[in-house]
Amino acid sequence: MRLESPTPDILPASDLSEAKWFCLRSQPKHEHIAAARLRQCEGIEVFCPRVRIQRSTRRGLVWFTEALFPNYLFARFEWMQSQALVRSSPGVSGIVRFGDHVPEVPGGALDDLRHYMDDAELKTVAFHIVEGDDVEIVEGPFRGQNGVVKQLLPARERVKVLLEVLGGATEVELCLTSVFKEAAVLV
Repeated sequence: MRLESPTPDILPASDLSEAKWFCLRSQPKHEHIAAARLRQCEGIEVFCPRVRIQRSTRRGLVWFTEALFPNYLFARFEWMQSQALVRSSPGVSGIVRFGDHVPEVPGGALDDLRHYMDDAELKTVAFHIVEGDDVEIVEGPFRGQNGVVKQLLPARERVKVLLEVLGGATEVELCLTSVFKEAAVLV
């Protein structure tokens, strides 16, 4: 069993009283719980970015909310004053460290991340279908088939999709919610 040093090799001793950003590891699927509990503590600022995405399931398209960085979140606090409280908070497994070195997360990196997230912790990643997109059918008798969008019918919230059925190309008209296109991943 390794004991954690109360003053690891992070910063000069004079900087230990300044609030810095650190990366925290949470218990699996408990990022939001850890963030909520830490927000209740005075002197601790928390950033836990999450995304809301649609996924194809047996029930059709379903919205899911997930952590952008599964099992991780960020907290800004004064090391000497709050590290024990942070480590023992419900949902927190520990503070990310490499041996005795606890890296500080640069504030600029979190500013960039917040800008990408539109200054919110929850960002909805939606897909937009255009003619020529490859889509998967997620409902109805053609469920699981892939096709190409030939025409959008926005007034009726429908779409025409070209499918390969029995060796030939067939155009079918489907409800817009019956087709799914993977959202583009922005890096």
